[in-house]
Amino acid sequence: MNRTAAAERIHKLRELINDYRYHYHVLDQSTMSEAAADSLKHELSKLEAEFPDLITSDSPTQRVAGKPLDKFQKIPHQTRMISLADVFSFAELEDWNARNRKLLDQDTKINYFTDIKMDGLACALHYENGILKQAVTRGDGLVGEDVTMNVRTIKNVPLKLRGVNIPPKVELRGEIVIFKDDFEKLNQAQIKKQEKPFANPRNLAAGSIRQLDPKIAAARPLRFIAYDLVEPDLASFEVAYQAINDFGLQTSGQYQATTSLDEVKSEITRLANRRQSFPFNTDGMVIKINQRPIFHQLGIVGKTPRAAVAFKYPAEEATTKVSDIVISIGRTGAATPIAILEPVQVAGSTVQHASLHNADEITRLDLRIGDTVIVYKAGDIIPQIKTVLTKLRPNTTKPFDYLSALKTQYPELEFERPSGEVVYRVKGETSDFILKRQIEYYASRPALNIEGLGEKNVAALVDAGLLHSISDLYHLEVNQVANLERFAKLSAQNLITAIQSSKNPPLAKFITALGIRHVGAQTAVSLAQSFHSIDNLIIATKEQLLAIPDIGEVVAESILAYFADEDNLAQLAELKKLGLKPVYQDKSSLPLVGQSYIITGTLTSMGRQAAEDKLRALGASITSSVTKTTTALICGEKPGTSKTQKAEKLGIKTIFEAEFLELIQK
Repeated sequence: MNRTAAAERIHKLRELINDYRYHYHVLDQSTMSEAAADSLKHELSKLEAEFPDLITSDSPTQRVAGKPLDKFQKIPHQTRMISLADVFSFAELEDWNARNRKLLDQDTKINYFTDIKMDGLACALHYENGILKQAVTRGDGLVGEDVTMNVRTIKNVPLKLRGVNIPPKVELRGEIVIFKDDFEKLNQAQIKKQEKPFANPRNLAAGSIRQLDPKIAAARPLRFIAYDLVEPDLASFEVAYQAINDFGLQTSGQYQATTSLDEVKSEITRLANRRQSFPFNTDGMVIKINQRPIFHQLGIVGKTPRAAVAFKYPAEEATTKVSDIVISIGRTGAATPIAILEPVQVAGSTVQHASLHNADEITRLDLRIGDTVIVYKAGDIIPQIKTVLTKLRPNTTKPFDYLSALKTQYPELEFERPSGEVVYRVKGETSDFILKRQIEYYASRPALNIEGLGEKNVAALVDAGLLHSISDLYHLEVNQVANLERFAKLSAQNLITAIQSSKNPPLAKFITALGIRHVGAQTAVSLAQSFHSIDNLIIATKEQLLAIPDIGEVVAESILAYFADEDNLAQLAELKKLGLKPVYQDKSSLPLVGQSYIITGTLTSMGRQAAEDKLRALGASITSSVTKTTTALICGEKPGTSKTQKAEKLGIKTIFEAEFLELIQK
């Protein structure tokens, strides 16, 4: 991205983030999830790091939050309530650690302190001579709001600290939260009263604590979970947490002191695996240098401390850009639009496409190629587009023309939208017709070469209701097949044996068998050699596909569309479950690797397909036209004149069947 484009993107990101922060911190309203906002902030930080001259003092990266409302008395914080920089990977965590070590003496030993990051309202509690005197919200980090009367109603906030020898002044900080079970009970009560349920625990906690009437806060199941002891300033965070517990305040129970970054990583993983079982919502883990003197020594950069970061767990929502919209034709003939996305991590996995269901959904979202969108996983499984961030829309975008896209991507097909349906379908083709063609191709010689699955037998199996998908082949039983008119016991057994024997096909053959549009046997070989497994191919990006020499834009989009289709993914998952395991064959050491051949005319010893299979088995590639890179033209009887003439013109070697047979004996 050049500087001009970066400046425009940065400007739009700042506007959107500032709007989110105003609603979130000032009005206690959420215009998007925190995970989506984090994704935008991370993008802005990276752009500003790349173009530091574009950083301005009013950037969201240079401040903590919005200004507080004038509903409560404004109280300056004696010590700024800072926010933490975010890291999203172990690599970024290691970079953070390395930066700190550079600023310290080489022999300085660093210990770490970790705690779960809670999703609530940050608040500071001030005690004088052990008695609660004041509670102040974070506000903008410098000035907060006095919410003492409301905090006094929180049952787990002690009005008097426990213990002896209590310091004259104590300042604790923590999160005001509502536990998930309590939130669910409240919403059930709201529904029974036929009132609108609350949006989420964080918003409810913030809204409750900032009510002018303390009775409202008292009626809500609020809790204060402490995460820091500011005054007195003790030797370490570990000691501070012990003091917090001794004072009678609740902590998360998930904190840990560690001596190495590897231990920190292990703790990150442990808590990530348990996060769904926590009583409160969380989106990450806080990591600090445990020794407070070192913490203070490292200081603050902008508005964030050097010695602490927040490791954000894989977001359930994130922002990304739509690079293209392709249309997939399913086994029923339905045309399903799919958004091709710039790869982004959502709920622990890379997401690079999302189903758009139908043309009406595109219209509803007002989705355009080039848009920035919020994506999420429905049920943590299926990627979906939640909304379009139109404020980030480039000026050059145009509304998506669905009918035009159908004609461009499938010029050979006609489509219709039956009355009362929202889906366009291939005109004149039934789902059974399409299924028969799919199974025939799956079993054909260029694909898995399953003996006994020709046109008539496939039709008999489909018409009898035994096959509804390709995966149903592996559910067939001998008795089922033997009962059909075209089969006897022996032929049925032979068919089942042939089908079961196809469970470990060469990867290239399996890719061919899938029937991906524009992907023939040779392209399948290239894909197998590039990705080595079907799982790797499923998550391939457009850039990775285009890097393969014989794959262009059209083929790449077709592959992306196939693996973005939910039905196709479900079928692949079912095949895997049934024991189908394609095998990658490393052909780098084969004798004909790097060589390219064309066959013309009729061979007497074998058919064209068998000859091509033998060449590919030796590592050669097969092309359809003679070029300067062709190794040799193989001529059978009655060869094509145009091919032989072009080979002669380019000086390409011509070999006949006898020499070809010697070649494949290598």
